Amino acid sequence: MPIDRLNARIVLHFTDQQTRGFMTENTSTSPQDFEAWANIYATHKAFSHPSELHGALCGRLSAGGRLSPDDWLALACEQMGVAPESADSSSELADFMISAYDLTLSQLQATDLTFSPLLPDDEYELDQRLQALSAWVRGFLEGMAVMASRELGEASGDIRELVEDLVAISQVSQGEADSEEGEQQYIEIMEYVRVGTMTVFTEFNPPPAPKNKTLH
Repeated sequence: MPIDRLNARIVLHFTDQQTRGFMTENTSTSPQDFEAWANIYATHKAFSHPSELHGALCGRLSAGGRLSPDDWLALACEQMGVAPESADSSSELADFMISAYDLTLSQLQATDLTFSPLLPDDEYELDQRLQALSAWVRGFLEGMAVMASRELGEASGDIRELVEDLVAISQVSQGEADSEEGEQQYIEIMEYVRVGTMTVFTEFNPPPAPKNKTLH
């Protein structure tokens, strides 16, 4: 299934039950791990999808936006569907989200191209991973639109085409049965999203101009 041929045909349903379906016995606390996010969501009874919040953060950062700790925590609570004061009353939640913000920004800025969207690993069924990927891309598109809607309209043709592809990917259908062909398509789409994210970040986050050296 070529990326540029994806059809926008799907309705996504992320209910509280589906989010709890990502609960895991893995006790990782690293914001780099999907399981750690899933456990945070389960602990605070969040009803959205952790991949969508990570995508929303990446979209904002990639579009050139930066958030203060208070603004980021407020956004995280809003996206999670928990009370705004949750971050104030839970140092675990606040510390985790602040670490997640710092880690995500540093990964996007890194030159080693190791950034990856926050997605469940291949121990999860293909259908669950497709749902997570769709959620991540939806969050990414929303984050970009919030921070750079005008700039996106003036972006290069390549960036506009990429955004169109991401819109289609955000609507990938549920009900995909595990199969070798489905796995390969998922890997190709995920890599396209990963590289596309770094492309957008590079477009809207130019490196700082070198400082003029003073001659003595």
